Amino acid sequence: MTVGEETKPARVVVADDQTVVREGIVMLLGLLPGIEVVGAAGDGEEAVALVAELAPDVVLMDLRMPRCDGVEATRRIRTEYPGTQVVVLTTFGDDESLFPALRAGARGYLTKDAGGDEIVRAVHSVLSGDAGLSPAVQRRLLERLSDSEPPQPAATEAPDGLTGREVEVLALIAEGLSNQEIARRLHVSTATVKTHINNLFAKTGIKDRAQAVRYAYAKGLVRPPMG
Repeated sequence: MTVGEETKPARVVVADDQTVVREGIVMLLGLLPGIEVVGAAGDGEEAVALVAELAPDVVLMDLRMPRCDGVEATRRIRTEYPGTQVVVLTTFGDDESLFPALRAGARGYLTKDAGGDEIVRAVHSVLSGDAGLSPAVQRRLLERLSDSEPPQPAATEAPDGLTGREVEVLALIAEGLSNQEIARRLHVSTATVKTHINNLFAKTGIKDRAQAVRYAYAKGLVRPPMG
C-alpha cells in the first residue's frame, strides 16, 4: 500500500432509521479524521441501494430498522457487494443482536455509546482485515465460546417432507419466538420466515402456532424442557 492510499479517507455510508440519530452520527463522523461520509440511509433497503450506487468502503449499520433490518441488509451487502465491509453501530449489545449480525457478515460491532476514536478504529480495522469489536463485545464473544453448546432440536428424521430449515423454524416456534425473533435468530428476513411457516403448515396440515407447538413435540422435533 502506498502512502497516498494509507491517508485516503474511508468512504462510509450511515444506516439508521431514526433521523436525529442518523444526522448526529453523520455530523460526528464529519469531524473525525480518516472518514468521509458519502451517504445516509433510513432503512436496510436504502442501505443496500446506496452500496450498489456508491460502492463505499464501510457501512455503519443500525440493526432494528423497518422494511429490511440491519442483519438482512448486512447479509445482502456482504453477498452482493463483498468489497464493502459492515460495522454494526447499535443500541443493543445482547446475544440476540450480536451473533446474528456477525453470522450475516458484519466484521465490526459497536454500541452507540462508542466514542469517535473507537468508531474510527473499528472502520480502519475492518478495512485492514481485522475485526472492529468493542471491548465489551470481545468479552461477550469469549464468554460465549467458553459456554457449553446450546441445546439442539431432537435428532430425528423430518416427517411430512419438511426441510431442515422448516424443522428449525418449527423448533423456534415451539420456543415461543415471534416471526421477527425467528428472523433475527436465523439472520433472514421476516418474509423468508413467513414463507417457511406457510410451507410447513401446508405440508403438515397445521393451522396455527398452537398446533405447530403440539406437532413439534408429538413428532419429537424438540425435547420438552427439563423440569
